[in-house]
Amino acid sequence: LALILATGVGILALADIASTNDVNGAILLTLGLVATSSLRNRAREEAMDTQLHDVLQTTATMLTRMPARLDELESTVESTQRALTESSFIRVLHGAEVGVALEEARRNTDRWVFKGGTGTFLRAVTLPECVSIARRKKHAMHLQLEIIDPTDEKVCGSYAQFRRSLADQPDVTGEIWTVDRTRKESYATVLAACWYRWRFSFVTVEVGLSSVMTTFRWDMTPHRLIITQEDPQFPAMMLEPGKYYYEIYSRELMASMRQSRQVPISHLDHAGLSDEPTVDETRKLFTELDLPIPRAFTDRDVTEIISKALQPKNPY
Repeated sequence: LALILATGVGILALADIASTNDVNGAILLTLGLVATSSLRNRAREEAMDTQLHDVLQTTATMLTRMPARLDELESTVESTQRALTESSFIRVLHGAEVGVALEEARRNTDRWVFKGGTGTFLRAVTLPECVSIARRKKHAMHLQLEIIDPTDEKVCGSYAQFRRSLADQPDVTGEIWTVDRTRKESYATVLAACWYRWRFSFVTVEVGLSSVMTTFRWDMTPHRLIITQEDPQFPAMMLEPGKYYYEIYSRELMASMRQSRQVPISHLDHAGLSDEPTVDETRKLFTELDLPIPRAFTDRDVTEIISKALQPKNPY
């Protein structure tokens, strides 16, 4: 505005249109406008200086706190990285992937550790296939099995109730889970382990009987650990050796086996089993193993145990 006013008055003075008094008045007005503009600029600069000072002070405060926050950030990053790394150690299996993983595990192992309920799938699939592969490859096979104690009616009752809570209808074997069935299934697993131990000298077996049931089924080899549940609809977990959780669960299985009631399989060195064990042989075997069959079990019940041991049905 001052520039326009000075230019306009100058033009009028040169054209002799404006008088000297008018020019002098215009000069004063122009100087006033310039002074006003200078004062406004100074006020703006002071405000900017104040804002800049506040920003610098805030920045300084943040910089003083930065090391602590960097430590927190570093800790958070490390925790996140560790969680992601550990989660990569566990592979979740769904549906048919579980069967494929178990099949691969059986194909490439000379040691099998099992912990579960009564070992129905173990008898039907794991035991015969592991022994068959070991025979074909001509290598030793060691089996460590932990199942619920068939002489403990309380734990057998708890297991039967648990299985019925999952499905109260007969399974693919055509049976429902009762205390008697649970006991027979566990007896059958022990008999199957003894039978394979007696027939094949390259097979060694450890059997532990637990008074506490588990809702998981653990199958571990030197190459992988597969954790499944009784209901095949639920996903399974697979862990590899050399990883954190594999070592932890390996120790857990070892500790659990040590706390279980050990079945003296070594007694088999002095006792024999026929290719098709008889009722009397079976009763005698369990008596020598300090696992006498209940008196309430008839010869028909013992025959059913023998059938479950040597001609098992795959429950899945």
